[in-house]
Amino acid sequence: AALFINVVDCRMCGDPNSVLRFAFIEFTDEEGARAALNLSGTVLGYYPVRVLPSKTAIAPVNPTFLPRSDDEREMCARTIYCTNIDKKVSQADVKLFFESICGEVYRLRLLGDYQHNTRIAFVEFVMAESATAALNCSGVILGSLPIR
Repeated sequence: AALFINVVDCRMCGDPNSVLRFAFIEFTDEEGARAALNLSGTVLGYYPVRVLPSKTAIAPVNPTFLPRSDDEREMCARTIYCTNIDKKVSQADVKLFFESICGEVYRLRLLGDYQHNTRIAFVEFVMAESATAALNCSGVILGSLPIR
């Protein structure tokens, strides 16, 4: 943010130990956003950054959706959201996939409907480290599709 005095908000996302991290940065004006777009390809650390214009504005976080207790925060640290799950894959398959790579699954919710070709899952692990490991599974084929 030192290059841009006009940064309003910056939200970092993803595992701090992964090269797949991303951020949403809001500027006070279009000039700052354009200057940031010109930095695409600049090496930050060991990797070139990719800067793209946002499709939507950064919405304020609704505090009622945030964890309210230490137990809720700890549960969030142990839970991942997974998309692009092949409809032919069973709940048991998803559980076995994550347990064989990441660690013991405490709870799994596999959701889908008839309007979408894929499903989503919320996977809660016993250990937070397992959830962190699961973030590195993005792109791995489960069934016939790469999960995200």
